[in-house]
Amino acid sequence: MKCRRHITESNMVIRPISQAQEQQVNDATQATLHRVSDIHQTRFRPIEVRFDLKGRASGMYRVQRRKRVIRYNPYLFAKYFDHNLQTTVPHEVAHYITDMLFGLRNIQPHGKQWQAVMLSLGADPAVTGDYDLTGIPVRRQRRFHYQCACSEHQVSTVRHNRVMRGDMKYLCRMCRTEICYQGRDETC
Repeated sequence: MKCRRHITESNMVIRPISQAQEQQVNDATQATLHRVSDIHQTRFRPIEVRFDLKGRASGMYRVQRRKRVIRYNPYLFAKYFDHNLQTTVPHEVAHYITDMLFGLRNIQPHGKQWQAVMLSLGADPAVTGDYDLTGIPVRRQRRFHYQCACSEHQVSTVRHNRVMRGDMKYLCRMCRTEICYQGRDETC
């Protein structure tokens, strides 16, 4: 007798959004940008949109080497498509607009300028979404085991790599001795 596997919410794996949905999100992003351009009577350049974000965030505005990009999480969009289209798209466009109008160094990420742009778009200036991540691939942080004179420490990949390159030494906050790598690592 064959054993049937029941697909439930707890073991269902969410697939990323389709190309058609990606195009819909991209179109919504550019339309929101056009709308805010009309509101502020300023022409803003179209922004690159990527669907490569993973983890808990549904969107992210990023500037890297003078290149501006909005990244979306294709898994969270797949699970909460309509909600993210209404909330995440204006949220990230508002970050881009406040960067262009005021500069990132001159304002708080979710400060009054950002909130004003959100309100001008008719969007709720809420900072984060609270999503059920069941079925969505979540990035796991790798930790490395270190030891000092008094206890054991868990060190992130970034700090571990700095130690391995010889760029940094870390001291225990309690005994003030250097922490040393013990040769084990695990995914948390």
